[in-house]
Amino acid sequence: MATKIIYFTVNGRPEQAEFPMDCPAQDVKDLFRSAAEAGPHDILKLYNPKGNIINISPNLEHNSPNSCYKLEVVAADCNSEPLGAELAGALGFDLSTMEKRLQGLEKKILFEAGETPAVVYEMKKQVDSFREKLESVEHLSWLGLFKDLTDGTHKPSPFYHKRTLHKTKKECEHVRENSLEVSDEVRQYLKTPTFDNWQWEDTEIMVLLQVMYTDLDFIATFNIEPEVLQQFLFEVYRRYNNIPFHNFKHCFCVTQMMYGLIWLTDLRSKMDSVDLLIMLTSAVCHDLDHTGYNNAYQINARTELALRYNDISPLENHHCAVAFEILEKTESNIFRNLSMDQYKRIREGIIKCILATDMTRHNEILSKFKSILPAFDFTNKDHRDVLMMILIKVSDISNEARPMEVAEPWLDCLLQEFYNQSDVEKLEGLPVTPFMDRDKVTKPSSQTGFIRFVLLPLFIELANLFPCLEQHIIDPVRKALDYYTEMEKALERKKLNRTQSENTAKSKETTMGAQSTMGSHTDAGPEASKPDTQ
Repeated sequence: MATKIIYFTVNGRPEQAEFPMDCPAQDVKDLFRSAAEAGPHDILKLYNPKGNIINISPNLEHNSPNSCYKLEVVAADCNSEPLGAELAGALGFDLSTMEKRLQGLEKKILFEAGETPAVVYEMKKQVDSFREKLESVEHLSWLGLFKDLTDGTHKPSPFYHKRTLHKTKKECEHVRENSLEVSDEVRQYLKTPTFDNWQWEDTEIMVLLQVMYTDLDFIATFNIEPEVLQQFLFEVYRRYNNIPFHNFKHCFCVTQMMYGLIWLTDLRSKMDSVDLLIMLTSAVCHDLDHTGYNNAYQINARTELALRYNDISPLENHHCAVAFEILEKTESNIFRNLSMDQYKRIREGIIKCILATDMTRHNEILSKFKSILPAFDFTNKDHRDVLMMILIKVSDISNEARPMEVAEPWLDCLLQEFYNQSDVEKLEGLPVTPFMDRDKVTKPSSQTGFIRFVLLPLFIELANLFPCLEQHIIDPVRKALDYYTEMEKALERKKLNRTQSENTAKSKETTMGAQSTMGSHTDAGPEASKPDTQ
């Protein structure tokens, strides 16, 4: 089998990696991670001799000891750890390491044996249970009473220990410190649905977002000054909160998927630049200032947002409002050099796109798209508007179209946010959102129905208009459905086995109890018949 040898240095130490030409991308990353002795939460950066960052993949170009790549290990920000810096340090990251090992073991067994043994799920359940206990002590007392943590200028986030809900000044200023030079390879990788967001820090993501605006020619076409774009993205970053799922990295993933879809479907030849600018900017802004509680909670809890927007898409209306608060400032208004008519069209389009991400409108929008699909016309504004809404919806819920090693951590983040909401709903006496209840929802059960009845029907309709998307977004989603279906079956088998074992144990106890009772009666007989000699 043909192999490839790559020469590189780690902390000045020469190393070389050898792997098959057809080696999976994740195996190559694991090989470099092992060579660097990096931890599971460390970020690896590989530089070519010119000093440009390049992607760690099987496509790395051959090199020699005289033209070594440079591998750097960037420790993940301790504050970003769900358990906090102090606790994570005390545990030595053992919990996270164990989870990673269990995931790897599960995938390997599933691949080789076709199903996952119940013992693996039992181990995962124990780890999850331990994590839940650790993560719940900040907002739940041992008596199950709600602790008021709202005092002070910054509200503590119930998800990230030692972190505020809103970003601190230090966090915000940190993202201004970037010197990333984006190579042609990374620019091409950025256009694909397989892009791995977990390899990139927030400072680098800020640069990648600027690359998207540049490579789509928005800078030149709409006369967007680079410093204004940077300030706009900085304000956007500042207004995404420290919550597990609807955070700045989610914003980037949605925007990157939208960017990839624009290139994959060659939309630049079918729609004008204004529409493309609307879609990309809508993706950037679509979850601004999300606090981790969905519309159902907002309405049931009668929050300020629900009252302000009369229970009509409270969150999505708020995201729009925050976006245009940013754009009202001259220094962060990327549309400031456009005509009034252009700005009006863009504002209308962004509002329409962001409001379309409210999942209560899912069937309405999908039905409308299906009705116009047989005679879809790119010159028809109404048709284009519906397509733009479909594209942002697809981008917003596209995690399962990504490789499993990218998608699965996002599901963990989402469930963490869901479980937190259901915990709060129970404590506050509100209706508990069914698909968020930690006592009823499992990882596979949360996904199988969602993929089968929401994701696939939506993705398939888009692929009917753009057949090229079949391999890029539908095939991965079908694989994800198979994966979680098998996981769900294994959990059901485990549950059935446990029930049978419990019934067997109860039957044995009953039988032994009966035998013991009979034995006691037999032993007591002779003694009872003896005369009283006293």
